[in-house]
Amino acid sequence: MTAEIPTTRRVLVARPRGYCAGVDRAVVTVEKALEQYGAPIYVRKQIVHNTHVVRTLEKRGAIFVDETEDVPEGAIVVFSAHGVSPAVHEQAARRSLKTIDATCPLVTKVHNEAKRFAAKDYDILLIGHEGHEEVEGTAGEAPGHIQLVDGPDGVAKVEVRDPSRVVWLSQTTLSVDETKQTVAALRDRFPDLIDPPSDDICYATQNRQVAVKEIAADSDLVIVVGSNNSSNSKRLVEVAKDAGASAAYLVDDASYIEDSWLTDVTTVGVTSGASVPEELVEGVLAKLATHGFTDVQEVESVPEHMRFALPHELRKDLRTPTVA
Repeated sequence: MTAEIPTTRRVLVARPRGYCAGVDRAVVTVEKALEQYGAPIYVRKQIVHNTHVVRTLEKRGAIFVDETEDVPEGAIVVFSAHGVSPAVHEQAARRSLKTIDATCPLVTKVHNEAKRFAAKDYDILLIGHEGHEEVEGTAGEAPGHIQLVDGPDGVAKVEVRDPSRVVWLSQTTLSVDETKQTVAALRDRFPDLIDPPSDDICYATQNRQVAVKEIAADSDLVIVVGSNNSSNSKRLVEVAKDAGASAAYLVDDASYIEDSWLTDVTTVGVTSGASVPEELVEGVLAKLATHGFTDVQEVESVPEHMRFALPHELRKDLRTPTVA
């Protein structure tokens, strides 16, 4: 017997979603570099964690590499939105590379906090995921002072020199709720733990988590558009489930949606990670429309107007060496 298709099928689309100011700045940086200097432009790591964005930029002449040593000497290289350590800048200088730093300003803020607390000889507990590029870049600012704490389960392993001189910082793309849990567990061990001067979780990560919470409780299914290596996109799936969605899935684009997910579903929530172009969300909505989900309602939870200026390197000629 064929399952009966619900007569009313709707989509709740979270707002804000998709590109944040830091991602938009990073992607435009590569586009402008290609316009200003011509192809090829080298990019260390993925400029942002989205496979579609990377492929699109590759078609325009960007070459993505894992390390600076993969860039020909004297060439132009863009550092990704996730930031790099001082060691990477030094490697680039040794190879006479012309660098354009597309690090998100909010990540730069965390780097500056790490340097400041290290200069005061604090132990710094960096909450984040091991191996993530942002964590590697931040930890590289003060490797002798920083310990990684990968969630509440990692708290027991932490050892500090002086419990009265300990501060926590965090990766900007974490789950807000999980970070609070980790900080609480750290404070149980170190009552004098110092908070950073401002919340390290970026505004866009927080806003997208707030937005998905708002639609999740009313959704049978939440679809998060984003790549599997995107930390903030993966967190949105977790947040949606915790907020009441019966199911939540991460998809790179509409082709990843399985018809079986939509059986007996009347309401689908849709959102996207901070590195996802809107066209991929539009593709998901078009796919859902073919299954009868034609009532599309946008649910705005937090107005978002942040913009960042492009890197200063784009305002000078990188091909002309500066004469001292």
